[in-house]
Amino acid sequence: MDRPAGTTGVALVVIDMINTYDHEDAELLVPSVERVVFVLAELIGRARSAEVPVIYANDNFGLWRSHHGELVDTALAGPHADLIEPIRPDDESLFVVKARHSVFYETPLSYLLQRLNVGNVVLSGQVTEQCVLYSALDAHIRHLRVTVPEDAVASIHPHLASAALEMMERNMGARITTAKEIDFTRPATG
Repeated sequence: MDRPAGTTGVALVVIDMINTYDHEDAELLVPSVERVVFVLAELIGRARSAEVPVIYANDNFGLWRSHHGELVDTALAGPHADLIEPIRPDDESLFVVKARHSVFYETPLSYLLQRLNVGNVVLSGQVTEQCVLYSALDAHIRHLRVTVPEDAVASIHPHLASAALEMMERNMGARITTAKEIDFTRPATG
């Protein structure tokens, strides 16, 4: 594998979970988010306890403001604050604002991961068949190891999410697992 030397660390990337849920398909997405939010909250808690970087990569709601606090406040003021509160960023969390599907597309995430010596990303959040899938592909082409806890990603269309997870595993070499199987205390291998 041609990974840069010294990139053995792991980071948890939380995709688009700071959300107002006032967009097209939100009514299909919210029930899936309700099923994963507490699994994701527990995963975030374990990453923080193990001092693993937790990086939120989030859409900007079309506001084009880069201050993450405003995005969090806007989401918490909305009708689905109960889906934000359990997974909200803490003072140690890192935040990358994105404008497109992939967490890597025209963001500083690649550089940030390099500076953190991260060679393995755990992708979580939403939407499995969109942003998670495209982010996994972009991670793969950057020679990063990818892990996706299938119970910590939400979807709009379950059948497409299943296909996306299969594609990530088969075509990108992603490790598809459950959140409980992720052990942030052991060094990443593979």
